[in-house]
Formats: sequence, C-alpha cells, structure tokens
Amino acid sequence: MKLALIGVGGAGSRLTDAIRSVEAEGDRQLCYGNVLTVDISRTVADEFDHVPKDRHVTIGDTHPDVDDGVAGDQDLAVEIARTDAPEIHRALDSITMRKLDGVLVVTSLGGGTGSGVSAVLVERLQEMYDKPVYVLGILPATDDGGRAARNAARSLRSVVPAADSTLLFDNDRWVDTDESDESDDADGTGGRYDRPNRELASRIVTLFARGDTDPESIGANTLDSSDTIRTLSPGGVASVGYAEIELEDGGGLLSWLLSLLPGDRSDGEADERTDAGKIQSLVQQSLNSRLTLPCEVSSAERVLVVLSGPPEELSRRGFESARQRLEEETETVEVLAGDDPRAGSSTVAAVVLLSNVTGVPRIDAMQRRAVDYEHDGEAVQSLEETD
Repeated sequence: MKLALIGVGGAGSRLTDAIRSVEAEGDRQLCYGNVLTVDISRTVADEFDHVPKDRHVTIGDTHPDVDDGVAGDQDLAVEIARTDAPEIHRALDSITMRKLDGVLVVTSLGGGTGSGVSAVLVERLQEMYDKPVYVLGILPATDDGGRAARNAARSLRSVVPAADSTLLFDNDRWVDTDESDESDDADGTGGRYDRPNRELASRIVTLFARGDTDPESIGANTLDSSDTIRTLSPGGVASVGYAEIELEDGGGLLSWLLSLLPGDRSDGEADERTDAGKIQSLVQQSLNSRLTLPCEVSSAERVLVVLSGPPEELSRRGFESARQRLEEETETVEVLAGDDPRAGSSTVAAVVLLSNVTGVPRIDAMQRRAVDYEHDGEAVQSLEETD
C-alpha cells in the first residue's frame, strides 16, 4: 500500500521520521518520498534523519501568541491551523496523490499541536482527495496529566468520525515511566520514547508497506491495497498486534523446528505439519502480544493478518489454520489474510490488524480523567470569581 505520511507536532514528526527510518532499512516502500511534517513554532529546532528540511512546514510563526509551540493549548492550535490553511495546502501540492492509495496522518493526541492541527488537517484532506485518510494517533500516558487527557478526548471526538480509520497507540503500555530523560516532555519528544517509536514504526511498515513484486517470490495469497482498505473501511479505532522470530543461519525456520522434535524427522508430511504449527503459533502470538491499543479482541468488526518472510518459510496450511483460529477468537468471519514474501529476510513476522474495536477500557479511563480535569478547572474558576 502506498500512503503519504504527514507528521503533525513534535511527537508526530519524530514518529514519522522513525517510520521513514524503518522503511529505508528494508526493501519495502510505504510513502515513496511523499512525506511532510507540520509543526507550530517560531524556530524549527528539530533535525530529522529521514525527513528532508524542505518537507517541514512551519505554521503559526507570525502569530502573536506563539513563542515555541502552543504549550498544550489545543484551541490556539486549531485557530492557527485554520488561519494558515493556505500554507498547508501549498505543501500538500507536493504530494503526488494520484499515485498513492491514501494518507496516513501521524500525531500525538495529547499535545496541543497534534490534537488541534490534526483535527483540522483531516477535515481538509477529506475535502481535497477522494482516497482514504487514516490517522495514527498516540494516546497520552497517564502521567502526562489531565490537560493531555482532555486534549486527547476532545481530539478523538473530532478525528475518529472524520478519518476513514484511526489506529491508536497507548503510551501507557509501551513507555517506561521509570526511565527518565532530561529531554522528555509531555508531547512525547524525549529519549524514553525512542524505543516505542521504533516498535510502532516497525508495525506500521510491516502492515502497510510492500515491495516491487518479484515473479519468483509471488505468494499464494499475496495481499493488495484493497484488502487493507476493506479491513479499515468500517472506520472507528483500530489496534495492531505483532510478533516475529529470527531465522537461524543455514537452516531457516524449518531446520530450527526440526531440531526441537524427537525421533525420526525424515517424514516430509510431519515436517510440513510442524512448520504449519509454528506459523499458527506465530500468528497467535501476534494477537496475544502487546497490542498497540489494549482492547477486547472479540469486539473487532474486521481483521487482517499479514505474514512476511522468505517464501519457502511461509506455510500455507499454517496460515489457513491461523485464520480459522482468528475467526473463532474475534467472533467474526470478516478475516482477511495474506502473505508478503521477502526473499532473503532473516525473520518471519506476523502482524494482525483489528478494525473498529469497541471494548477499549483505556479510552474510557482517559475520558473520565478529561471530565475530572474540566470539573476541577470550573471549580477553580468559580472560586476565583467569588473572591
């Protein structure tokens, strides 16, 4: 699938750079150079390794209330995004949308810039293009405070209905709160976010990116962009699971499997059955691993599973068995599955996309905290007015 990448705010821009880094290291393409970052600041202090400077759009630099960002003020970010819409539109003209399948807006929903500008940007993109607009949104960690929770809750109310689907990443499950870094801030721009950004970037590239088709590596059930679009078409929020195993040098997955088996291993049917069992286990592990958004798996409306690795290591029997298992666990027959052959790869990976999930305790807790924050603010204002 070919997607334009648009990173919004400090955290969204850094995650976009991480996605481009993972893309550059492999043999799969996602954005084909169609990348932008949008931020609010008088000075552009960020230096990215994989997003060129001419692809960074600065807005709000002439606004009287802006010094270095908006300091978490979501309403100010919305105002700036609407005022500087012509500047954003000019930057969007550099994207060759006719060659792409859609757009992925990458943002932190807890930061002022990310939550405010993204809501306006998604609306504009939907007006400009007739292709899917997806959002990759980062939920704030609990220790980011009540204001971040309020920003995220308000942003979800506007972004989720406007986007074709919103993939969420829960910082609470991935960021080590005990790990400190002097460069950390509430918008997810510190050292402790580097590993989670890398983990999420790997999942996004494995899920969406594809390489040029090698006739010798065509899979029996290779996915195309329409499969992903169909899976995400119900809208709502989505979660991603992932698991991978390293192949041993000289033998691959099958040799490693056989080394674990007792007795005679000369029976080809037994070998295949073992290989199929391992693939089924890998897919199951991707579902049971840390999802980007913890949720009730059975609440998913549609599911997509992608298996990538060397073609000779991808067991069709194991894959079909895993898909049947997913249908049982997710309680839906809307399970699409396909392989992504990668000749010469040293790993076999499985990624599972759960679309339009509804059993999400983390969102409920965040919304409650947002309400408490609003009530506390109203109480303080009332006390000040009576003094």
